[in-house]
Amino acid sequence: MDVIRTDALRRLRLLLREYPIVALLGARQVGKTTLARQLAAKETVTTWFDLEDPADLARLSDPGLELRALEGLVVLDEIHRLPEVFPLLRVLADRPGTPARFLVLGSASPELLRQTSETLAGRVAFCRLDGFNTNEVGDIDRLWLRGGFPRSYLARSEAASVRWRHNFVDTFLSRDVPDLGGSVPPATLRRFWTMLAHWHGQTWNGAEFARAFGVAHTTVRRYLDLMTSLFVVRQLAPWFENISKRQVRSPKVYVADSGILHSLLGLPSRDAVVSHPKVGASWEGFVVSQIIERLAARPEQCFHWSTHSGAELDLLVVAGQRRLGFEVKRAEAPTLTRSMRSSFETLKLDRLDVIHAGTQPYQLAEGIRALPATETNTALRPLAK
Repeated sequence: MDVIRTDALRRLRLLLREYPIVALLGARQVGKTTLARQLAAKETVTTWFDLEDPADLARLSDPGLELRALEGLVVLDEIHRLPEVFPLLRVLADRPGTPARFLVLGSASPELLRQTSETLAGRVAFCRLDGFNTNEVGDIDRLWLRGGFPRSYLARSEAASVRWRHNFVDTFLSRDVPDLGGSVPPATLRRFWTMLAHWHGQTWNGAEFARAFGVAHTTVRRYLDLMTSLFVVRQLAPWFENISKRQVRSPKVYVADSGILHSLLGLPSRDAVVSHPKVGASWEGFVVSQIIERLAARPEQCFHWSTHSGAELDLLVVAGQRRLGFEVKRAEAPTLTRSMRSSFETLKLDRLDVIHAGTQPYQLAEGIRALPATETNTALRPLAK
């Protein structure tokens, strides 16, 4: 069963009207190809190249000969396998009348990002695709437990979902990371990813990770940035400004998908998840990702904030002059805390939403409201473009 991802399709169509080249980026198996096929089904003329297919790769042995004559939508799937095509795409993008528009699909390999930024500046738009969100599928509890990867969420049983996630981790480390330009041994990355799962929702401590691996802190930071560039880890940059409080200046780190987090922690069922010490952090990471997706906020607009005296804010979204704050609580009826008041007043927030696991919205104070996670789609609106 394919889920029609209406918002993502709308974004793609908009970008393809405005740019000759659109790069659809996201983790492996997150649904990029399915989304592109849904888009192509409505197009009059579409030419598709799957660069993992030897026949399609052979057709592009001389890419200019094949691509120059094409019109309509041209899809290049797994673009990291043909990085030498980027200079040609620049030439084709600059043709009068733009007879063809190009949709390139990739998993954000370093080579892909370097080539697009250097060769296609001003001609390419990036569209990030994450896993399913609560606007696309209705069962928020299942989405949290299984994560947003389509095959995990749609699996026929919980056991089948668990098996898929375990296989995904194995394949990602042994095949996908090397294919996408990573040179870290799979066993090292597995150990790092598992340790990061136990660190999920905390501020990054490079010295702690470096001691555990017996390497320099710059090396483990390289591991972190690699996993972030491949969309399986999320970093929230710290927000700090000139105030009297001493502020934390390290990013907050999360395993990007809650289902993969639960697999890395060895949690095969709902009972195992809710009884684990990381249940609150798991819920926080899940809700933070849903908020960012709902707001369509860019990574450079999203921060966490905390002080050494204990005040903190899980998510700060800065959009122009607007400052929106979000605190996540896995509780039915959270109450107002000193930390909430401190972040609201210190950061001069326009609004602070406390997202909780209950069913009732209510006001906590002026400008501060408690909002059920199930109501974020109706209560929150995408940021103005």
